[in-house]
Amino acid sequence: MTDAILLAYKDVERSMEQFTQLLQSHVDMMGAAPAHNPDQVFRISQGTKAMRDSAMIYLSYAKYVAYGMPESEDMVQDELQG
Repeated sequence: MTDAILLAYKDVERSMEQFTQLLQSHVDMMGAAPAHNPDQVFRISQGTKAMRDSAMIYLSYAKYVAYGMPESEDMVQDELQG
């Protein structure tokens, strides 16, 4: 694929990582504060897990496309290291 697609993939990967980390920090903060509704904390906690899992699925395919749809994961690892 083009360098622009690969760079865009890496930007999305970094952004999703930052988003999920910030969301998890927010959940942790809410859970530590007794003023928050436990049901709301549970729901946002479950939503955070779903966002993280969905991001991993999305990024897995985006990585595959960004690296030109290689035949094996080893080829992607070779590209990352080379």
